[in-house]
Amino acid sequence: IIRDWTKGSIPKNLWALSWPMLVSYTLMMIGPVIDMIWVGKLGAVAIAGVGAAGIAVLMVDQMRMGLLTGLRAMIARYVGAGDTKAATHAANQAFILVVLFSVIVAIVGIFYVQSLLSLLGLDPAVVAAGTAYLKIQFIGSIAMSFRMVVDAIMQASGDTKTPMKIALFFRLLHVTLCPFLVFGWWIFPRMEVTGAATTAVISQSVGMIIGLWILYAGHSRLKPTLKGFRVDFRTIGKMVRIGVPAAIMAVQTNIGQFLFMSLLQPFGTLAVAAHSIGSRVDNIITMPSLGFGMAAGVMAGQNLGAKQPERAQKSGWWAVAIVQGFMLVCAVVLLLFPGAIISIFDSDPALVALGSTFLRIAAVSYLVAGLSSVISQCVSVSGDTIRPMIIAIVAMWGVQIPIAWYLSHSTGLGVYGIRWGIVVGVIVTSAIYFVYFCWGNWKTRKI
Repeated sequence: IIRDWTKGSIPKNLWALSWPMLVSYTLMMIGPVIDMIWVGKLGAVAIAGVGAAGIAVLMVDQMRMGLLTGLRAMIARYVGAGDTKAATHAANQAFILVVLFSVIVAIVGIFYVQSLLSLLGLDPAVVAAGTAYLKIQFIGSIAMSFRMVVDAIMQASGDTKTPMKIALFFRLLHVTLCPFLVFGWWIFPRMEVTGAATTAVISQSVGMIIGLWILYAGHSRLKPTLKGFRVDFRTIGKMVRIGVPAAIMAVQTNIGQFLFMSLLQPFGTLAVAAHSIGSRVDNIITMPSLGFGMAAGVMAGQNLGAKQPERAQKSGWWAVAIVQGFMLVCAVVLLLFPGAIISIFDSDPALVALGSTFLRIAAVSYLVAGLSSVISQCVSVSGDTIRPMIIAIVAMWGVQIPIAWYLSHSTGLGVYGIRWGIVVGVIVTSAIYFVYFCWGNWKTRKI
């Protein structure tokens, strides 16, 4: 039975759409976390190297997701309006777009990765570890790109369970294979940090193959075919027009993360490692906001296509309420048991002590972070990407980085001032999104 997401109970529809997305995105983030856990056994240098490289990997993933925001918005609107022909045509054009993107990423990976990491002023050993990890990840970006296109097509059309099943399979492969390649167990060579990256590429490739087969064999809600396929630059251009602001938002956010690494570097490798672990924990905790935000965006987009703007807005508020409740629980856990969480990655007492304080500071931002995380996704996936981009730029460059620099250099907070700067930025962003979402201008955006 094909469910109509523009009718029926909003909270029930939201939950039915979001829980498979939540599982999918949680599984997606487990990969880097598993990498960090196994690489953590190799020492602080390896942790810092993979942590710095992880920011670049996340940036590329978010750029890719940003570009695919245009695809999600178009498919959601077309499906809501009942135009499946236009939706399947847009789905096919997205593969052309990501091929071009993947070629650029591979070139950067081959020739420029070491230079980019060196700009951070990291220790040479940390740069070497991060470079080895990144080159493999970037060269294998075509598999990751195609898999993410398949996810975007299925999810925006209203099928979120199939991508979840695919993610479960290839992530289990990742979890199982990673220690064998990192430590050289059984018949495998000891590859250390490159083993973690190779595992990611192999598992993503398997996920890509399964996803493409399911999609083009007609086993998902939207059933694209290659019959009569032609390159349509007008459709690709529309996709780019919607997606580029979302991609810019991701890029500038991750450039900001690189600058945070530079601010941390004078405080030593231990501070970089603690921040890297804290970022991994933060990524896990914010997964529900991504899942519910995407689901709310799909519902909003389909409802806007069906000419039901008020129902679209209610979908966003329901998602905010659910995610914010979860993040409040997480804040309490971080405040009470930060050391136990850091120890999962590394048991070095100094690292546990520093990382625990970082987590307690981050917990303050979770009091409001659910709102900004959900609304930014909801508004973007529904087709309004320019204003979220502007909000993100103002928050990062006008608030977070200046305050982080000031607090770490001009007060007695030192390295903790950097983490407090991040918290202030989250609070300001949430306040802006609250006002904008209430205003409702995003509901009138055309695609």
